[in-house]
Amino acid sequence: MLRSVAVPLIDGVAPFEFGLLCEVFGVDRTEEGVPLVDFRVCGELPNEPVPTSIRGVSITPEHGFDALQSVDLVALPAARVRDHYPEKLVRALQETEATLLSVCSGAFILGAAGLLDDRHCTTHWREVRQLKERFPKAQIDPDVLFVDDGNIITSAGTAAGIDACLHLVRRELGTKVANIIARRMVVAPQRDGGQRQFVELPIPECSSDSLEPVLEQVLDTIADNHTVASMAKLAVMSERTFARRFVAETGTTPNKWLSLQRVLHARRLLEETDLDVDAVAARSGFGTAALLRHHFHRVVGIAPSDYRRTFSCR
Repeated sequence: MLRSVAVPLIDGVAPFEFGLLCEVFGVDRTEEGVPLVDFRVCGELPNEPVPTSIRGVSITPEHGFDALQSVDLVALPAARVRDHYPEKLVRALQETEATLLSVCSGAFILGAAGLLDDRHCTTHWREVRQLKERFPKAQIDPDVLFVDDGNIITSAGTAAGIDACLHLVRRELGTKVANIIARRMVVAPQRDGGQRQFVELPIPECSSDSLEPVLEQVLDTIADNHTVASMAKLAVMSERTFARRFVAETGTTPNKWLSLQRVLHARRLLEETDLDVDAVAARSGFGTAALLRHHFHRVVGIAPSDYRRTFSCR
């Protein structure tokens, strides 16, 4: 369970990234069935204003960095990258047993504490080179929205920070709670690529309108036997041209996109229906339960039956 969250602030903290952490974890939504979280904003000196990256704007935390020792999650918003970070914060991060989550350049604070050594992680694409130079032992994936490496979750830019937070909520509190929060925030609840998985562009979006109707038609008929050839025919293109255009506009291949969309559809069926695995496989376009299990485990990291036991909304 996710019962308590601490957000440490340092000079130059980004207000928007701090705000998204407040929105996901700090808002009281108990009337909608979301468990109340003990939300703590922390600074080096309690009740002392912390200047943000916006001139003339500061945030006053009620707690000190010692509060990081007694929470379930420490969430680090983006902040100005610097050569040295507050020693009290670095030491508190090294000593805490909480799960750690960073948004954007918050990963540099984890790196300064030595917590990214030999760990999978990511950050905003503009900061990837600098993160590699500063922390060469970190295993950085520059192409994903976020990385879940167990007790350390790192995310890319602002929107990816929301994705990472909702992923953590889903992991710890279940899909229903994550969907409630996402609906209130008016954001997509499933841009995550699956539990503890690193997927390029989990839900690709077209950069133009040329393939949008094709993708929508395929999603509406996901149970049909779609292939690259059939999708190319819908787009009135040769297979080679379609495949090239698809990668250019979505950042992934037609087969990878189709497989991922089928897994996401299967996840929804497992969460929301009583259909057995064979029926879920048929309705999501995999055809057989064996094929569903193969692709589902590859993307999500667990078997369909295990996923249903954990995340069913029924």
